[in-house]
Amino acid sequence: MVQTIITPEKANLDISVLLPETYVGKQVHVLFYTDDEVNNAVASVPLKKKPSDFFGTLSEEEGEKLQQYIIQSRNEWERDI
Repeated sequence: MVQTIITPEKANLDISVLLPETYVGKQVHVLFYTDDEVNNAVASVPLKKKPSDFFGTLSEEEGEKLQQYIIQSRNEWERDI
């Protein structure tokens, strides 16, 4: 991978890139993005949730049904076919 950072002085910019010989004859992707775009994308990623964040989202009845389904699935997985 080849990466460089530039700061253009005008909108009409001619760019010349020196590629490694191993890139010749292959498709090469060229991307243009600003640091602001990357920072905004990273900032919009939600924080990872802990299991405790989900406390109370299922009723006790729904939780019991889910637990029974898991037990049944595990039993089916362990059976001889």
